[in-house]
Parts: sequence; structure tokens; C-alpha cells
Amino acid sequence: MPVRLFSGARSSGISFNMLHRTDKSRLKQQYICQLEGVVVDRADMVKGYEFRKDEYIIIEPEEIKKIEPQTAKTMEILEFVKAGDVDPVYFESSYYMLPEEAGRRPYALLTKALEESEYVAIAKITMHNREYTVFLRPHEGGLMLHTMYYANEIAAVEGYGRKYDAKLRPEEVRLADQLVQSLSAPFKPEQYHDEFQEQLNALIESKLKGKAVTVPSRPTARAPVIDMMEALKRSLAQDGAKGAPKPVSVAPARARKKAG
Repeated sequence: MPVRLFSGARSSGISFNMLHRTDKSRLKQQYICQLEGVVVDRADMVKGYEFRKDEYIIIEPEEIKKIEPQTAKTMEILEFVKAGDVDPVYFESSYYMLPEEAGRRPYALLTKALEESEYVAIAKITMHNREYTVFLRPHEGGLMLHTMYYANEIAAVEGYGRKYDAKLRPEEVRLADQLVQSLSAPFKPEQYHDEFQEQLNALIESKLKGKAVTVPSRPTARAPVIDMMEALKRSLAQDGAKGAPKPVSVAPARARKKAG
């Protein structure tokens, strides 16, 4: 089934160039040989693996090509699993799969089978000199390919998911469920946008026009910890004038880096 891949999603944002502050000329990145102190041309660069402190073995591009797996040219489906069994944490990058002329019928057949069975296919494919395990799933009449994080790439956070010693009262659970229902709505991704990027665009426009930069107001302190019952009741009471409760605020603590 010959197919082509197209990037399904990518983050967007404003990019900056690094400049010399005094004359605003653009800076150029260079690779410096630590031993000789000279600039090294790309033609003289090789890949090296550090097997011991400051000791390397050289890996040539030809050597990598020799050990490319069979999936370098073809994608092999390994098995099918229930879509509900795949945790989204394993999804890495997304691609649209479009069939070539000769692959339209098997493409349509696989798409139909996955739609009706609610399964996803797990396959192997090689891209950019690396073998990936991927998911194939139906999406809006076509197939999406998602590269997969391997189990050893999923971070483990100590203490996450443990049974916290928190005794929840039935009334608290009922109010929390009620709050979830009151804020429930169909998923419309187009209604969400990057407010920081919008403010950054406004900052650039203001500077281009020589206008004063206005700083948006922001909270100066973290929301205090208050009685949960009162907080739930207050959130639910917000549906008076606007017909919808105020969004729930969650203030995450800063991630602590481990010493060493």
C-alpha cells in the first residue's frame, strides 16, 4: 500500500535571531575545536559516541546505512490493539497518511476496518535514520500516523498517582461532579489560542510603530488555599448573569529540580 506522509501538526510561534547589541548585526554560530581552538568546517565533522570520559568512537554515515532495518523502505504492521487501551502519553508526532494511486483500495479497506473495529494498528517504520514504532488510526475518513514514545522514554515521577490521604465527603464529590457537568461542552479546538503569542505580536507591532508598550495586568500572588466546599459552591454560583460558571483555577507548584 504505497503512501505518503505529511506533517499533521507543528507548534507555531515567533522566532528571534540573535544580534550583536551594539550594531544589530546577526550572529553566526560556529563550531570550535576545543583542542586547536580553530573553527571547524562541516565537511570535517563526524559523529562520535563517547564510550568513556573524553574517549570516542567514530560512526560514519556509510556504517549507519549498512545497518538500516528492513522498514527503511516498507512499513510492517505488527498487531492491532484496542484504541481505548493506548494512553495518549505514548503519542509523539502526528502525520497524515495519503495513499498513492495504486494504494487507494487497500488504504480505504484498512481505514474502514479500523473505524468499525475501533482498533489501531501498531507498525514499524524508518524515518531520518531511526526506526520508529507507530500507531495508525482512522481520522475523519483517512489514516493518521503517530510515532510512539517507547516505554523506557516515558518519565516516572516519584509520588505521582499514589493514593493521597484525602477523605472526600460525598457532598464534595457531588458538587465537583456538578461543576464538571456545568462546564462541559463539545470540544472545539479553534476556540483556544495562544494568548502569549498574541501579546508578543502586539509588542512587536507597538515597537515597529514607535508606540509605548502596554503591560497586561497579571496576578501578583498565588490563589490562597480555601475551603473546598466553599470554592465549589462559589464556582457553581457564577452561572447567574453569564449563564456559565467561572472557570476553575488550578495553580501548579513549580517543578523542583533534584540536586546533583
